[in-house]
Amino acid sequence: MAAVFDSAGSSEGVVNLSVAFSPRNRIRKPMDALRFLYGDEYYMCRFQVPGEIEAEISEAGVPNKDLRNFFAYRHPGPLYLPKGALKETVPLPEWLTEEYFAYYCKEFELTGFTCEIGKPWLLGRGAQVKVPVKFIVGDLDLTYCMPGVKDYIHKGGMKKDVPFLQEVVILEGVGHFLQQEKPDEINKHIHDFI
Repeated sequence: MAAVFDSAGSSEGVVNLSVAFSPRNRIRKPMDALRFLYGDEYYMCRFQVPGEIEAEISEAGVPNKDLRNFFAYRHPGPLYLPKGALKETVPLPEWLTEEYFAYYCKEFELTGFTCEIGKPWLLGRGAQVKVPVKFIVGDLDLTYCMPGVKDYIHKGGMKKDVPFLQEVVILEGVGHFLQQEKPDEINKHIHDFI
């Protein structure tokens, strides 16, 4: 996400990448909803207990294998990480060098997965985004292909919650890490928006 601020530090706009704004459900907590939809092996459900997934990866003796699979994931559907069943190592996508991948691995070893991936919902109930917004997502992004998300984005639900939504951009053939996959295109979208 990129935010544009005025001289007083107030946000004048947002370019939101990948994950669509989603107001909280008054009945079901986000992780309960994801667990209901996908089960306990869905990647976000697996990252809820601090240290658990890290210990499993370490015990398997392949600390970078799951992270490599996560970055290379390009299927329009849910990402599952079954306990004790690490996938085969896949090649890195062309946009991610071994050098950058080593950097990401080092950072995740320091911070773990739980903090970064397990707590994406911080907005309260009934919240709206009330600044100009441009939303960009890849058509192969697992977040875009979750049940109901495309309808929410394209049939008015997101516009209701983000009343100043100015543009939705769907990048063809692009997965979850669109700013790494298409840096020049993303920079142009941000530049054109501000």
